[in-house]
Amino acid sequence: MIQHLDKSNFDTTVNNNQVVLVDFFADWCGPCKALHPTLEELALDFDGKAIISKINVDENPELAAQFKVRSIPALFYFKNGEIVGTQNGVHSKSVISSHLNSILKN
Repeated sequence: MIQHLDKSNFDTTVNNNQVVLVDFFADWCGPCKALHPTLEELALDFDGKAIISKINVDENPELAAQFKVRSIPALFYFKNGEIVGTQNGVHSKSVISSHLNSILKN
């Protein structure tokens, strides 16, 4: 299940010693909507291994600004609270899954 993050739960989620994928999105964004089913599948595939989450940039502009999000969808990969990778745009399940697996191995 995808976790929805905001400023109240962001820090505790990304600093929990797990791999966390954060998707910065907006409801009006077509590519964001196209990516959502892929993220739903990844949340099931990586259940217990990584957290798949989303942040609505319209509702959380301070987080979008903090991470200098300029275009969406923007994927940020965190491990132990640190950014270990980013991707912009829509990517296939296999590309995102491969990236998550390589982070989990390190």
